[in-house]
Amino acid sequence: MTALTRADLLSLERYAVERPAFRARVIAHKKRRQLALGAHLTLCFEDRLTIQYQVQEMLRIERIFEPGGIDDELAAYNPLIPDGRNWKATLLLEYPDVDERRAALSGLVGIETRVWFEVAGHARVYAIADEDLERSRADKTSSVHFLRFELDAPMVGALRTGAALSAGVDHPAYAAAIEVGAGLREALLADLA
Repeated sequence: MTALTRADLLSLERYAVERPAFRARVIAHKKRRQLALGAHLTLCFEDRLTIQYQVQEMLRIERIFEPGGIDDELAAYNPLIPDGRNWKATLLLEYPDVDERRAALSGLVGIETRVWFEVAGHARVYAIADEDLERSRADKTSSVHFLRFELDAPMVGALRTGAALSAGVDHPAYAAAIEVGAGLREALLADLA
């Protein structure tokens, strides 16, 4: 997928008019790109459309309209667009109760590197996490991480010919495994060159 440029973005005024319809489209698109791994971990897979929405929203919220500021937002968010050889996802650890969340996050240090995908017949691919900045400390992990999953050509070829795709987590304090459903599998396959 190609990186976003200023030409791909709407002005603040035009975005204000088009935002309701664009937002509804993106929300529907995002629903098809989510994967729950157990009760508390969700992966939200990013693509050019989800990142375009994020950039437009940041420009709107921050009232950014100068070229330099727009370029800064593009530089921050473009790395989250898959490049045709990988999947990129936002990992969310969700615990509604504050005390439960605090306790869970202290026991889940390192979980971001224990999330995996497996194409049938191939080795597991583990996440490369938080390349922009560290989000964990020795005593606590963050509730949000940014992940990248690199796939090689044989894996992509196997997926294209119908190989099963599974995903999971193998952290000592959190384990989950699931077969990826057809809808998400199709969306993820479209992210690959």
